[in-house]
Amino acid sequence: MRIHSLGFMAAAVLAFGISGCGRKSAEKNVPPPAPTAVVNPATAGTISGNVVLDGPVPSFHPIDMSAEPACVQANPTPVIPPIVVTGEHGALANVVVYVKAGLGEYRYDVPQTPALLDQKGCMYDPRVVAVVEGQPLEIRNSDATVHNIHPMPRINHAWNRSEEPGSPPFRVTFDHPETAIPIMCNVHPWMRAYLFVFDNPYFAVTAKTGTFELKGLPPGTYTIEAWQEHFGIQDQTVTLGPKESKSISFVYRSDRSHWNYRPRSSGGHGVE
Repeated sequence: MRIHSLGFMAAAVLAFGISGCGRKSAEKNVPPPAPTAVVNPATAGTISGNVVLDGPVPSFHPIDMSAEPACVQANPTPVIPPIVVTGEHGALANVVVYVKAGLGEYRYDVPQTPALLDQKGCMYDPRVVAVVEGQPLEIRNSDATVHNIHPMPRINHAWNRSEEPGSPPFRVTFDHPETAIPIMCNVHPWMRAYLFVFDNPYFAVTAKTGTFELKGLPPGTYTIEAWQEHFGIQDQTVTLGPKESKSISFVYRSDRSHWNYRPRSSGGHGVE
């Protein structure tokens, strides 16, 4: 009887252990609860500013589209890759400015209006696009030739999809925050865009004015980061009080040390 009793106790302990391991495994797979706090608009502030290039604008070789007659026809003049785009007084376009660190656990509504990525003149337009995770990205083909859209994320799911000329646009979403996701075209290797996916709405992509505005920020101390395809990233720390507005500037300095850029799968174009 003692042997049977010990066997029963061992089986019970083993079953309890398996049950406990099962619970722990299940607990690991349970996602953390979603944030419930919301930003109080009565105390929210704004960080705004501009991004400029100090120095000469690098010159890039024109793209060789001769292998694709439809692309040549769509571009009667040579196309320079829009790696560095400036406006008046050195204002720098296509710079992503965003809150890198300092936000608390807040809940944000996901925008239902899609961000747009077009294919025009055998180029992606815009060069840089940003969305909130879960926000639709609508991809169009305005060209008279087929394209293949191929994002290459490190965290999100990778995919590629062909889009025929005249076909309706399609929409996709990205579920995880990730910065600077390259988007290629397998048919036209010079085509390049970059996608940013954020878990909050505090980001902006500069136009040729070089300006940005991050509105509705709760009080706090933030790391604000600027990303530019050619010149890289810069960070600044900003402390924002209740209902406060602050202005900052990012200055990129151009010199010959930056002028050896040659993008991957670029079709042979690069800086002079």
